[in-house]
Order: sequence, then C-alpha cells, then structure tokens
Amino acid sequence: MESLRADARRNRAQIVDAAGALFAERGPDVPMEEIARRARVGVGTLYRRFPDRDALVRAVAIESFHRVVANARAAADEPDGWSGLTRFVRASVTDLRLATWLSMWFARTWADLRVDREQQELRADLLELLDDLVGRAQREGAMRPEVGVGDLAVLLALVLRPLPGPLAAVTEQAVERHVAVVLDGLRPGGEPLPGRPLTRESLLTSQM
Repeated sequence: MESLRADARRNRAQIVDAAGALFAERGPDVPMEEIARRARVGVGTLYRRFPDRDALVRAVAIESFHRVVANARAAADEPDGWSGLTRFVRASVTDLRLATWLSMWFARTWADLRVDREQQELRADLLELLDDLVGRAQREGAMRPEVGVGDLAVLLALVLRPLPGPLAAVTEQAVERHVAVVLDGLRPGGEPLPGRPLTRESLLTSQM
C-alpha cells in the first residue's frame, strides 16, 4: 500500500512538472496527451489525478508558489539583506514568469486561485519573508529606504510580463538584463521616488 501511495505521489509530481515545463515552452494549448507523454504516464493516470485542465493549472500554480516561498526562506540565510534579496529574485525568475503567464492564459482559474486558502497562505508567507528581506537591506543601507515590498512585487510582475506579438521573443531574451536594471534601481541614490511606497498590507488587501 505504501508503495502504491509513493507511486501516486511520484506520478502526480511528474505530471505537474511536465505541465509547467510545457506551458512555459508552448503556451496554454498544449494537449493533455502531450503532457502525459512528457510525464511518462498514461492519459488515464493524468485524468485520474486532474479531471480537467483547470485542476492541472491550479496544481502547477500552487507548486510554483511553493518553490518561490522556499526560495525566499533560503534567501533569509544569506549574510546580508541585499544578498538575500538578489538571491531570491534570480532564483525565482522562472517560477515568477510562469505565474505571470498562467495569470494571463487562464484568467478564470487564476481568479479562483485568489480565494484559494492554500494560495492565500503562501502569498502571505512570501510577502512576510520579502518584507523582512527588504527591511534588512534598508537597515544595512543597501537599498532605497523609500521602497516597499509591494513596489518590489509589482516591479517584478511588470518586468516579467511578456509583451504581445513579435516583441515576445525580444523580451524573452532580455529578462536577465531587465531584472538587473530593476535591482540596480533599488539601490540607494538617484532621484527621490514620487508617491508612497507600496506595502505588504496594500498587496494583501488587493486582488493582485
């Protein structure tokens, strides 16, 4: 029985990993049969675990959120706040981009995820961890004092969102450069920023 449960868990993980990879490579219309082939399971096994595409998208999104939160926890072990923050951003680019794409391609499923208890808990944990990293970097003088964790979250969402049409390939090639520009802009110095910082609370109470 334990072996059967282990097989079921392994099959589920393989399906979720394959779906995430294929969504990132090919977009939202990848056939379920192709996902099953990439996962090395039968189509029947896939549909027993995930009765429809919405259920699979939710699993891919939640697994992606878990990895991002794990990256934030690992970043807290860095010797200083700025190192932790940059480690988190660079380690999370792939998963954050996937989340951005999923939110665009599967808007209805994404709307349901906003009220999903597990997703809400992951989001709250992530923002708390990032708030700590931002505060630490600011206390150490390595980051602009007028930037909030909400500013960081929105900046990353914007810079990782692909542009439509022919520009999509161009933005794909420039992701690392654009992330580096964002990080450089968070360093102290330069012109004062207009307006008020976006806080953790402002994001938790929003629909972002």
